[in-house]
Amino acid sequence: MSKQEPRQYNQRLGWLLFFIYTAMYLGFMLLCAFAPTAMEWRPLGGLNLAILYGFFLIIAALILALIYGFLCRAEGTEE
Repeated sequence: MSKQEPRQYNQRLGWLLFFIYTAMYLGFMLLCAFAPTAMEWRPLGGLNLAILYGFFLIIAALILALIYGFLCRAEGTEE
């Protein structure tokens, strides 16, 4: 495997995870813009959907970063 191949793999993986996160964030922004009353719904423990969705986005970002780090590291160790 050449040095360029892992870099391309890492870049494609990074872009894929970026677009996944962007889609989740776009959903949040569209709900805020076009269905603000839906964000007032309190599905869990008295917290409204806006707060829960915000926490979900933070946790999702951390999980996607861990996935990226794990997959890039696993790919980079193969020789």
